[in-house]
Amino acid sequence: MRPILGFVRKETLHLLRDRQTLAILILLPLVQVLIFGFAVRTDVREIPIVVVDPTPDVATLELRERVAASERFRLVAVAPSTRELDSQFQEGSVRQALVLPRDVERRLGRGDTLAVQLLTDGSDPNTGGIMQGYATAVLRRWHADATPAARGLRIEVATRMRFNPTLESAHLFVPGLVAFVLTIVSALMTAISITREKETGTMEMLLVSPIRPAAIVAGKVTPYIALGFVSVLLVLVAARAVFEVPLQGSLLLLLAESGLYIVTSLALGIVISTRAPTQRTAMLAALAGLLMPTLMLSGFIFPLESLPSPLQALSHIVPARWFLVVVRGIMLKGAGLPTLWQETLILAGMTVLLLIAGSRRLTIRLD
Repeated sequence: MRPILGFVRKETLHLLRDRQTLAILILLPLVQVLIFGFAVRTDVREIPIVVVDPTPDVATLELRERVAASERFRLVAVAPSTRELDSQFQEGSVRQALVLPRDVERRLGRGDTLAVQLLTDGSDPNTGGIMQGYATAVLRRWHADATPAARGLRIEVATRMRFNPTLESAHLFVPGLVAFVLTIVSALMTAISITREKETGTMEMLLVSPIRPAAIVAGKVTPYIALGFVSVLLVLVAARAVFEVPLQGSLLLLLAESGLYIVTSLALGIVISTRAPTQRTAMLAALAGLLMPTLMLSGFIFPLESLPSPLQALSHIVPARWFLVVVRGIMLKGAGLPTLWQETLILAGMTVLLLIAGSRRLTIRLD
């Protein structure tokens, strides 16, 4: 019994001395509860929608006002034609489009059947189905109020899911696995690898050698860059061969964007390793600061539109959020660099800032 108590006392003192690890262990459950509690929601709000109204009249104005007044939708624009819809859907600035026929008020007055087309971004099948239900309900309520005396009148809503017409859930999750895998391979393993050198004292031997710190870091992270590209290729092969996820865009562009995200993740791992005194602290910090935000605050599982405003704002500093837009845009929507330049520029800016921060703190000292 006495040896067991001795080990308990020794481990307790060791944990109490490691204040960073202790703080992460205490705060991590609370942060997880808060993020999961706010993020795990099935309702969707602030859906960006466009109403295509070629001949505006009183009836269509009433419909537009109902859409704008609903908390479910955010009316982005009223367009006279569908000319700009393709680029808007690819950019992600529009998630739904309501295409009205001509002369809506005259058709309602004559008792004609009203044919309306509802286009929905189906790259997220669960969210797409919810958005489609919201829009269809608004349309049917508006039509019932516009023709109260004519019960025989019908409204035909032709729905179409863009980018994922069969609503396969694999089309949503498999591209997102690219970001998740690269975060594990690049950021987590880099943070643990560099911290291990500090903890075991190998850095002291490297300190007296003529090798520069930049060369040391380059040597440590180069294998993970190669492993990251191998992981991307394996995920793409499995996505196509097993889950039949299409690759609508350029493979070369996808690999280039993946390379940028690999460097971003490596820079995150370097920043963590410069602050973590032990491997245990580095691993916990990477799990709490990288993997959980990648799962919860990037749109990987839950739509960002369903998050509260503070978490939506916080998601802007999560690199995986921007990379997921790029991966899904290339694979599912066939988007190119002219469409994804903003996300690419944001990732590049994050990479530069993280590399600067990591290089400044990576000062190897003898303790």
